Amino acid sequence: MVRATETKKTGVAPPTRIHQPDQDQFHAIRADDIKWTTFEAYPPGVRLAILVGDPSKPGPYTIRVKVPGDVKMMPHKHPEDRIYTVISGVFYIGLGEAFDESKLVAYAPGSVVILPGNQSHFHWAKSGEYISQVTAIGPLGMDYVDPHNDPRNTKRH
Repeated sequence: MVRATETKKTGVAPPTRIHQPDQDQFHAIRADDIKWTTFEAYPPGVRLAILVGDPSKPGPYTIRVKVPGDVKMMPHKHPEDRIYTVISGVFYIGLGEAFDESKLVAYAPGSVVILPGNQSHFHWAKSGEYISQVTAIGPLGMDYVDPHNDPRNTKRH
């Protein structure tokens, strides 16, 4: 670490700090300020909020996902490694390429789940709405194991 006194002695300026997107100045995001939106790859009713970064671009991002009670996220995978933090409700996740209720594991608020990239998995808001926070290095990707489960492939009228 270069101290100000060392800079005066050596005449060398401290290195410039390069910040991550949305992290170059102090700010806070309060729950009331979060803007929830639809995401074309999610089933109807599921909402996404972008908190930090831009998940569509390379680089770190943090998002939240709100899933209403009884909604199933059918088997899918993401190319990026992900860290899920359960914010509220119970987060049920199972691993595999077929939805299998017996493989679901429940995680209470405060739990952290590490999901390696390209790991097929599924979710179910089995006991009511849940909110999870996802931290990853983008771009965000989402591919359903069965293309028929992908809302982007359904015809909208």
